[in-house]
Amino acid sequence: MPNTEHDRRITFDEERAIMEVDFSGFVFDTPARVGAFYDRIEDRIAATGEDRWFFLVNLADMRIEPEAWVAYSRRGRALNHAHSMGSVRFDGSDVTREQILRAANTENFDPNLFATRDEALARIATMPVTRRPRVAHTRSHAFGDYVRRLRFDEARRVMEVDFSHFTFNNARDVNEFYDFIEERINETEKRWFFLVNLEGCQILPEAWVQYAHRGKRLNGIASLGTVRLNASPETEADIRLRAASQGFDPNLFATREAALARLADLLAAKLQESVS
Repeated sequence: MPNTEHDRRITFDEERAIMEVDFSGFVFDTPARVGAFYDRIEDRIAATGEDRWFFLVNLADMRIEPEAWVAYSRRGRALNHAHSMGSVRFDGSDVTREQILRAANTENFDPNLFATRDEALARIATMPVTRRPRVAHTRSHAFGDYVRRLRFDEARRVMEVDFSHFTFNNARDVNEFYDFIEERINETEKRWFFLVNLEGCQILPEAWVQYAHRGKRLNGIASLGTVRLNASPETEADIRLRAASQGFDPNLFATREAALARLADLLAAKLQESVS
């Protein structure tokens, strides 16, 4: 679906700090369809320059097929952790209402479901504005921790990033580490194959949206191909969801040997491409 279709369903009320998403009549029938819509919501929020919004969600005649529910739940949860001051929903069908209520009971959040838009807006009016400056997060890691986790293998044309047993607590952690990676790559004046070790890496919900955004940007400007290894089941599931909607190969492997073999294949393909 083109972004124009998504964009007409995403609006911002600056005065009341509300992002309204119109899911009315929309069918989430695949994880990729979920991902594409949520990718666009994230992009639109980033373009505002403001991190925090109240979410007002129109559920009229929306349908979530069983095979898309996990993706819808995971992406919605990540978006709420990263950007929501409070989420209010209205006009849900009985089926959608039941799905959301079940999720709320399981995940311990207030579903804030109302019959009408006016009732939903009245609820938002009672919620406190909790917008925070971007500098509010405290530093979690020393600069030296970034330095020891990055190395360049000139012979293989591989940049290796060691995220093993590292915790991204929030957007500041993500931005500081990725700023360092981008600066080092810029110094080389080259593009690289990326080898990313995710063993024991934790990406907390508050950090996930920014982690995905910075990773996507870095791959776009500097990667010849990216291979990941040792991701936890939770992290692997999130990466696969975004890969499905953004059309990239997640290249997830259980061992370093398998990851390096894949990198060798990517390098061979790149060399063949340059010859032909």
